[in-house]
Amino acid sequence: MKILPPTCEKCFDDFQQALDELREVIRPFKNIPLDPKTQHKVIRTFELTHELALNTMGEFFKKQGRRPFSGSRDVTVEAFNEDLIDNGKGWLDIIIERIKFNPLYPEDYEAEFSHNIIKKHILLLENFERKMIGKLNN
Repeated sequence: MKILPPTCEKCFDDFQQALDELREVIRPFKNIPLDPKTQHKVIRTFELTHELALNTMGEFFKKQGRRPFSGSRDVTVEAFNEDLIDNGKGWLDIIIERIKFNPLYPEDYEAEFSHNIIKKHILLLENFERKMIGKLNN
């Protein structure tokens, strides 16, 4: 059986489901410190949501006939240039933080990263959702 490649709309639907899950995970912890287990869950859920956002951006550009991108930085810069995201620096900061959090690096960034997800990064994802809804409805 042949597997069809995902469409932009399917990628966006997957992103929205992951974003809803992330909202549910962080809702009880908006104003209280996280224990290490919860920090890890927030980060895992966020990473999935961020990857799905990047996939959605890539599929959106592919639908327009553009070439594939070589990495998350390239698709993020193009998304900023095309007004899919409104804070290019914030999105690039996410990429840097994800690299820092990589388990191959010795320092512990979980507390800082999970805090940034709850206080800053969720807003970037929600703004992307709003802008994509507008682009897909045009």
